[in-house]
Amino acid sequence: MTHASLLVRAAMCGFLAVVSSVLLPTRAAAQDDHFIGASYLITIRDAQTGAFASRGVITLHADHTMSGIDSAQGGPAFFFSSQLGSWKLDAARNGLVARTIDFNFPQGAGMARLDYTIRFGDQGTRVSGTITLRIFTLEEDPLDAGGTVVGVFTFTGVVILP
Repeated sequence: MTHASLLVRAAMCGFLAVVSSVLLPTRAAAQDDHFIGASYLITIRDAQTGAFASRGVITLHADHTMSGIDSAQGGPAFFFSSQLGSWKLDAARNGLVARTIDFNFPQGAGMARLDYTIRFGDQGTRVSGTITLRIFTLEEDPLDAGGTVVGVFTFTGVVILP
């Protein structure tokens, strides 16, 4: 075997090792809990009054990431981005917990953290739970225990099927 051939094989092994280390943990996380991901159309209500707040879509990805979009994010009262975050199983409650972050747009530039508890029903076709909304300045760390709670909400939803 030539020296060049050995270098090519070594480079390929290194490339495969890097690709495996990036891709396999994601696949393993999904296989551990057998959740392949789903999107849910949800109705959000104020937890104290029961008043309608908004509609949204949350997507729980198999790699334990989460994304969300809310009908109120484009105003007129508030302007904020879609949500991105992550989730983990909470088997004791037949569900999961999740945390997302979104950004507020000027005039009130800042960010928000949304803490979710999600319970599954009807073999995963329905969800219900709570959302606690905390706001932070751009200088604060939204991943610590701080922030100001500005709302607690309940939600119910149904899976979006193709």
